[in-house]
Amino acid sequence: MTTSVAAPQQQSATSAVLTGTTAMGFVGGSVAVSAVLSDAPLFTAQSLRYAAACLVLLGFARLAGRSVHRPRGAEWAWLLGVVGAGMVLSNVALVRGSEHAEPAVLGVAVASVPIALALAGPLMAGRRPEARVLLAAAVVTVGAGLVQGVGHSDAAGLAWAVVVLACEAGFTLLAVPLLTRHGAWGVSVHTTWVAAVVFGVLGLAAEGPAAVAQLTGGELAAVGYLAVGTTAVAFVLWYSAVGRLGTARAGLLTGVAPVAAAGAGVAMGGTVPGPLVWLGIAVVGAGLTVGLTSRAR
Repeated sequence: MTTSVAAPQQQSATSAVLTGTTAMGFVGGSVAVSAVLSDAPLFTAQSLRYAAACLVLLGFARLAGRSVHRPRGAEWAWLLGVVGAGMVLSNVALVRGSEHAEPAVLGVAVASVPIALALAGPLMAGRRPEARVLLAAAVVTVGAGLVQGVGHSDAAGLAWAVVVLACEAGFTLLAVPLLTRHGAWGVSVHTTWVAAVVFGVLGLAAEGPAAVAQLTGGELAAVGYLAVGTTAVAFVLWYSAVGRLGTARAGLLTGVAPVAAAGAGVAMGGTVPGPLVWLGIAVVGAGLTVGLTSRAR
């Protein structure tokens, strides 16, 4: 009897891990694509990205028979928090931070997300953090840091790196109260249309209405990829994993992103990773194994 109950649960957990891993694979693989937009008008490009992603999500939700509910009451505050911190401020922090710190410094900040989620996730739910998951989060963070490498920064760059860490964690934590009623599809749809509006307003104010005409064909193609793969698909997969694994364990999977970024770099003609990167990948794998495998009974 115990086996018959445990088997479906194990299959569900494995499916959730694969779902979250795929989402982070899309995120990590988008790093090279995002570089194409380095000279593009930031706010305008992001507005187009999220608007397109929202349309894709609505289309697939309709085909899949998924209903999207209208936010109500305090849900609007959580929704604005996800967009404001996890999508708008995070983009600003990455851009401003890159002016004071090397990319690896900001990468390490993102790599620290597993620890933040392992601590904050249970506390927000009124539970104590689990030692096993905290240990796994620390291991994954060390491994991801090895993959990212080290870099130099001034005080302002370090401050922006802290902001990046908080924003990346907030993208998941602030969405948790919305998942119960809206599910992964609803949260993804609402965050993308709100982000499109916010970035659109910022784009009009900072870049002007003619900014959209400045986007080249290559930049528009990059926006399209980010809209479909890194946003529409990855958002639904990620929030599905969070809903099934919980924030602490799902957070471990963010360590997959830098690994995927390294792989994508090689696939696009970059150099083969050195020994430290391979060591980092192995350490990430060890951390995931510690945190995501069930304890023996």
